[in-house]
Amino acid sequence: MIAPAAHLTIDSLERAQRHLVAKALAEFSHERLIAPEPSGDGWRVGVPSTAVEYRFRAMRTELEHWIIEESSIRRLIDGTDAVLDAQQLILELQPTLGLSDELLPLYLEEIASTLAGSMFKIARGGLSARELAGADFQTIEAAMTEGHPGFVANNGRIGFGVSDHATFAPEAARSFRLVWVAARRSASHLALGADLTEETLLSGELSPTERDRFATRLRDLGEEPADFHLLPVHPWQWENRVTITFAPDLARRDLVYIGESEDDYRAQQSVRTMFNVSHPHRHYVKTALAVQNMGFLRGLSPAYMRVTPAINDWVAELVAADPTFADAGFRVLRERASIGYTGDVYHRTAQPSAHRKMLAALWRESPVPLAAGAERLATLASLLHRDSEGVSVVTTLIRASGIPATAWVHRFLRAYLRPIVHSLLAHDLAFMPHGENLILILEGNVPTGVFMKDIGEEVALLSERTLPEEVRRIVAPVGDEEKALAVFTDVFDGVLRHLAGILHIDGTLTEGDFWRLVGETVDEHADGHPDLESLVDLRADAFAHSCLNRLQLRNTLRMVDLADQSASLMYAGTLDNPIGRARSSSPIPLSTQGG
Repeated sequence: MIAPAAHLTIDSLERAQRHLVAKALAEFSHERLIAPEPSGDGWRVGVPSTAVEYRFRAMRTELEHWIIEESSIRRLIDGTDAVLDAQQLILELQPTLGLSDELLPLYLEEIASTLAGSMFKIARGGLSARELAGADFQTIEAAMTEGHPGFVANNGRIGFGVSDHATFAPEAARSFRLVWVAARRSASHLALGADLTEETLLSGELSPTERDRFATRLRDLGEEPADFHLLPVHPWQWENRVTITFAPDLARRDLVYIGESEDDYRAQQSVRTMFNVSHPHRHYVKTALAVQNMGFLRGLSPAYMRVTPAINDWVAELVAADPTFADAGFRVLRERASIGYTGDVYHRTAQPSAHRKMLAALWRESPVPLAAGAERLATLASLLHRDSEGVSVVTTLIRASGIPATAWVHRFLRAYLRPIVHSLLAHDLAFMPHGENLILILEGNVPTGVFMKDIGEEVALLSERTLPEEVRRIVAPVGDEEKALAVFTDVFDGVLRHLAGILHIDGTLTEGDFWRLVGETVDEHADGHPDLESLVDLRADAFAHSCLNRLQLRNTLRMVDLADQSASLMYAGTLDNPIGRARSSSPIPLSTQGG
């Protein structure tokens, strides 16, 4: 029998530590929390008031992006080499990072969990970039190793044990069955999208045999099935939270366990969203999952989700009615229904708490039945992925496509960047288009469109306008400069700086050429829409440097207030815009290397 923690070895630890230390040095430098100094043929970071220093070789590219040569990193104490240790790095930099004594242990635990996840992936091995370039949708989804490219502690999952990780983590690629409970109608709420009924939803998601089995279970207990909603629950949540935190509700049969799903599901990168592997045309199911990860307890609020289907319908209608989105191949995956249990005592307390987010779920469209012909699906995150040998998926795709890198990147930007720009400039609508939230449509290894998801929680309308009452939650008016951050921060800084760096280092496309193509994509949109009255300037010479790790370091338990995300942001001066107007008259300089 293989030990359940067999992946936790010194060899895998050393590799995981080196990678995470490199990422920490790179992203903390990017956010100006530390300032590497040129030294010899590389760079140096000294730890204040100690004899500790870090030395490494790196390339610093546009948007102050640091690409550190992992093998070059040395940690020196009084000039003597010492082991690399990501947790020790956090301890050494704690005052510099502004991490409080109170939250330090939790952040160190998230670092430990991130290392544990990395060791699991290292021990497991993985497919090569060549194999991933031709792999199916779910194989690619499970193969992602980096998580969010900007966050250092990006794989917390505090609450999962080692067996939970081996069962429920996306990289485990294990199928499991959901738990179904019946929630008394008087203590729960089901919201349905346009032209969807409860019967249509359930008949599409459950077999007749399954529904009969659930109904029989209720009748055997003396309950009437018509008095209950059916609520899917993650098996970890059932075992660790529902049976304990909601024990009184189960005892009085406001909640009733009715059985496991017939269908097998597999966790996606977001952990609490599950893909139906038995019937891929059926909906994703997203459930509450009370694990701590990247600054949030991953619950779902019944109150927050009550209007989710209505918001999705409104966004989907807007997208469908605009020919620019259709021309770019941009589509949204609607969240068609949501359900939440509110009969518990936690919904009767004076102040809201995370306990109100323990029992809820939603159903989101699957992209599988929406893809046609030769279209293949792949998470956007795969373009930022390197295999265990350091080979990138994006360079592999470009070479397999048979077209020049400039043409491939132009096609990608037309499918990804152009509709995001159009959404902002034409509709003041901002999505959250990071790697995990967006699914690429590929034909012949070339991007031809995208599916945008996670609409209900992360879309925002950045100006006032008349809306149906149930959609007004997404209204978050901000000024024009802050509107532009929906592209500058979430796309340029959050995705494209990483992609540009990969292509540049690979020798596939220089970053100068990459950002020239980005500028041309923005200009092409402007040329095609001369009547737009937006004052958002995506050719501004600089923009506010909004920082993600600073948010997590400030409060590892709650990074932002979802009700007022704008007020939660943290900035570190400004970043030069690589497509700024002042730079358009001369070529973008090549990357600079220390030394």
